[in-house]
Amino acid sequence: MKYLLVLNINPDVLAALTEEEQQAIGAGHQKFLAATKESGEFHSTLALGQPSESAVVKVRDGVPAVTDGPFVEAKEFLGGFYVVDVASAERAHELAAMIPDAAIEGLGVEVRPVVFEDGL
Repeated sequence: MKYLLVLNINPDVLAALTEEEQQAIGAGHQKFLAATKESGEFHSTLALGQPSESAVVKVRDGVPAVTDGPFVEAKEFLGGFYVVDVASAERAHELAAMIPDAAIEGLGVEVRPVVFEDGL
């Protein structure tokens, strides 16, 4: 079964980290990618741009309007995700715990089952 491992980013939390801690996050993600590819559990991943680069499109009375994003005011934003294909939710949780964000106070990794897929 496929699971989405969601990386919600809080820029204030990341800004409080030392340069060494920030570099360790990148190295940890590379280690996670290597491990899940080697095990055959890796499916895909995307890293997303900053909220300042996003837009929200709404259509009202047939007229589209584009505004700056993100949609909601929040400190956290969707920074990216991994999709893994594993045997169980427990294994998805184990993999999520390997992602460095899970060990940082104020961050975490959300694990959600994929219930529909097309074209990935």
